[in-house]
Amino acid sequence: MRPCGAKGKSRKTAYIMTDEFIDYGKLVDRAMRGVLRDALEIARDQGLPGEHNFYITFETQKTGVDISPVLSTQYPEEMTIVLEHQFWDLDVTEDSFAVSLSFGGKRERLFVPYDAVTAFVDPSVKFGLQFGQEEGAGIAQLNNNEDDDADSNQVTADATSETPAADLATDDGTVVALDSFRKK
Repeated sequence: MRPCGAKGKSRKTAYIMTDEFIDYGKLVDRAMRGVLRDALEIARDQGLPGEHNFYITFETQKTGVDISPVLSTQYPEEMTIVLEHQFWDLDVTEDSFAVSLSFGGKRERLFVPYDAVTAFVDPSVKFGLQFGQEEGAGIAQLNNNEDDDADSNQVTADATSETPAADLATDDGTVVALDSFRKK
C-alpha cells in the first residue's frame, strides 16, 4: 500500500488524474466501456438471450480499428454494426473486440478497440450508452416509436444538457445524465 500523497501512478489511473483533479468523466467512460465488454462476453459465451441485439457504432479511422478497405471506403468516418442473428467468431479482450459479419453476402472480419466505440444500444430493452473520450460518458436515450420496427430506433445524446439531474430520472429507471454535474 502506498502512503497518502504518493507520487507514483498506476497505468490504469495515470490517464484519469492530473496533479490537480480526478477526471470523473473518464472514470465513468471507462466503467461504461466495461458494460459493453461484459455484454459482448455474454454474447460470446452464451449467445444473445431472448430478443437482445446490439447496435455498436464506432469510428472507422480510429487507431487500432481494422476493417477491410471496401468497408473503410464505404464508411469513411463512422460505422454501426448489428449483432443479432448472424455474427461469427466473436472475440472479446480487455481492450477490444473482433467479430465476423456478412456484408452483401461476403463475410468480413472487423477488429474494434473499445476506445473507438461511440455508442452501444440494445433496443430490445431500451438501453443505450453514448461514449466520448473528451467529454466522458453522456446520456443516451433510445427513442422508440411503437408503430415503427426496431431498425427505426435512434440513439440521441445531449452532452450539453443543463437540466438538473432530478429532471432526467425516468419512471422506468433509464439513463441519468452526468453532464449536469460537470464543471463548464
